[in-house]
Amino acid sequence: MSAEQTSFNHKYIIGISFISALGGYLFGFDFAVISGALPFLRTQFMLDAWREGFLTGSLALGCIAGCLIAGNIADRYGRKPGLMIAALIFAVSSVCIAFASSLTLFVIMRFAAGIGVGMASMLCPMYIAEISPAKVRGRNVAINQLTVVIGILVTNLVNYFLADTGPDAWRWMFGLGVVPSIVFFIGVLWLPESPRWLVKAGQQVKAKQVLYKLGSETFVNTTFNDIEKSLVGIKKQSYKAVFDKSVRPAVIVGIVLAVFQQLCGINVVFNYTSTIFESVGANLNRQLFETVSIGAVNLVFTLLAMWQVDKLGRKPLMLFGSLGLSVVYIILAFLLQNHYPAGMVSIFVLLAISMYAISLAPVTWVLISEIFPNKIRGAASSVAIISLWGAYFILVFTFPILAKKLGTFGPFYLYAAICFLGFLFIKRKVKETKGQTLEELEQTLIRH
Repeated sequence: MSAEQTSFNHKYIIGISFISALGGYLFGFDFAVISGALPFLRTQFMLDAWREGFLTGSLALGCIAGCLIAGNIADRYGRKPGLMIAALIFAVSSVCIAFASSLTLFVIMRFAAGIGVGMASMLCPMYIAEISPAKVRGRNVAINQLTVVIGILVTNLVNYFLADTGPDAWRWMFGLGVVPSIVFFIGVLWLPESPRWLVKAGQQVKAKQVLYKLGSETFVNTTFNDIEKSLVGIKKQSYKAVFDKSVRPAVIVGIVLAVFQQLCGINVVFNYTSTIFESVGANLNRQLFETVSIGAVNLVFTLLAMWQVDKLGRKPLMLFGSLGLSVVYIILAFLLQNHYPAGMVSIFVLLAISMYAISLAPVTWVLISEIFPNKIRGAASSVAIISLWGAYFILVFTFPILAKKLGTFGPFYLYAAICFLGFLFIKRKVKETKGQTLEELEQTLIRH
């Protein structure tokens, strides 16, 4: 391949990838804020195990609705309008949660926030994948995961410093989400529409204009022709088409990976940090400090994943993470069961976070964004991510109930078994995707 063919406007591509990925920051915010707020919310709303699980999981139910909405908007109106709507929903829900006067209103607004999270979780990786050249697509999509973990870390830091401001600290924790929401909305105004969506919508001239901003003329012509070929003869997209026999292998892999990313159990560590460390005698200050440590380790290893995802490839990282988590969970469950000191528990919690951050966290999103054919990418991504959020709800809703019945350590033995089963599935069913265009992947993945 000539130098001309590999000439890209890297600064522009990175710039619009980061702007789109600000949706990931908001995802990280809403995901992490509950961990710092739960000690206050238990007192404010007198939560039992069932209510605590449902309050935490209500975000996921909103995410499912958000994915359904985003899939329709993304295919009918484009990726950009969907990102703008997500930003507005984030802003409004943050303010409303901060002023919630009852548990019912809080849960309704948390559900609304989930709609924004669900839309962003689907549209941000999809958009970045569609504007990125093949050789850097993995890294660029992983930018979305980077902003997610930055959102988690910053939110945990803010929660830590707000914790001493009184019983209404949780209101500030949630209300401050309006600031990044507005920044994200303003940034999206500057983004171009996805060239792949523009071609599909019959706006070929605009598609080429966007492609010329991304790379050289040879890149434009090659990419444009590949997109048009992949869309020949397709009809209006529907969810029924997602389960057509010709695309079913890729869709099944996407759904299983999405569900596994959640049922692997790591989000229990993120959302219930205070519960885990309270079980070994840590005070509130130590509990919140652990959330900050988790956020910092998460950030470092996500950066490492971004560096390696287009070098080592997707599959080796996924295999390492799933098997490694299985082993670490068994050790962590043993430590919790025998009431080892918080410092010892912290080491293995952070080890689990590091393994997840370098593997299942970013790489699952990369694979979901690239394994589906152009003609069903919107609907198929929606189905996979709906499955992901459904699994997240099951995970966070059941943990307080299981922990009450089995002890805090009990669920981690279950998560270890799930991680081992995930390892076996990845080894047998997941194909390597690094370095291939979306159109090339469409041919190889469906064929297998």
